[in-house]
Amino acid sequence: MVTMTTLGAVCVPRVPPEKLREVALAAEDAGLEELWLWEDCFWGGAVPGCAAALAWTERLRLGIGVLPVPLRSVVTTAMDTAMLNRLFPERVTVGVGHGVQSWMRQVGEAAESPMTLLREHLTALRSLLAGEKLSVDGRYVQLDAVELEYPPASPPPIVSAATGDRTLRLSGELADGTVLVANTPPEGVRHARELIDEGRARAGRSDPHRLVAFLGVPSFDADEMAAQTRDLVAAGADAVILQPAQADGIDPVELVRFVAKEIRSRVTE
Repeated sequence: MVTMTTLGAVCVPRVPPEKLREVALAAEDAGLEELWLWEDCFWGGAVPGCAAALAWTERLRLGIGVLPVPLRSVVTTAMDTAMLNRLFPERVTVGVGHGVQSWMRQVGEAAESPMTLLREHLTALRSLLAGEKLSVDGRYVQLDAVELEYPPASPPPIVSAATGDRTLRLSGELADGTVLVANTPPEGVRHARELIDEGRARAGRSDPHRLVAFLGVPSFDADEMAAQTRDLVAAGADAVILQPAQADGIDPVELVRFVAKEIRSRVTE
């Protein structure tokens, strides 16, 4: 488990899949702590990309932020998560979330109650990854004596994307961490932490809950980006993951080196 503030970078989906290997190797060589992948419609799948990046590297940790639950059976999510964690223990964090609703409608998978779906998905996912045999007759999740044949050696942390108040409380109740929407300001991070803690209290949880903040990089102004990173950490972020602020203009290899070399040194000085 990460005990210090983690710095990472995003390899955004618009980066061609064939460039991911170069990005992952550059991140490992530069000493980047985490590389995150997104599963946006209709780019490449995050799970095979994550598996490849883990196989190409030896120390780099990977994050998936996040898998849209309307697109996936909870069993598929559990199987993929278990496989990644058995192959690469303690090197991968899998996140789930509502998904962008316009995309979910576009593919005919929008849930009438996204909150109910996410609650059922998170609850079942945690049970399956804990090695339980599970039968569920929910609104969206129906399972009949389902049990993973190869569960992880120990249940891996599951994080949930959350923006609204209800989802933040739900994440605190059922997830092990929360991924905030990109460019959430420090006051938003503080508010999120308060709502997450309300959910944790409701569930009687006292275990750690990792709060992940994504920060847009408009240019390579190291002092400014380091200052914004420190502000997010002071507000309660456990991990700050830098991403390109615009659709183009920042090379992903340059970004991972920038975060590992320029931002880390300024945040810890």
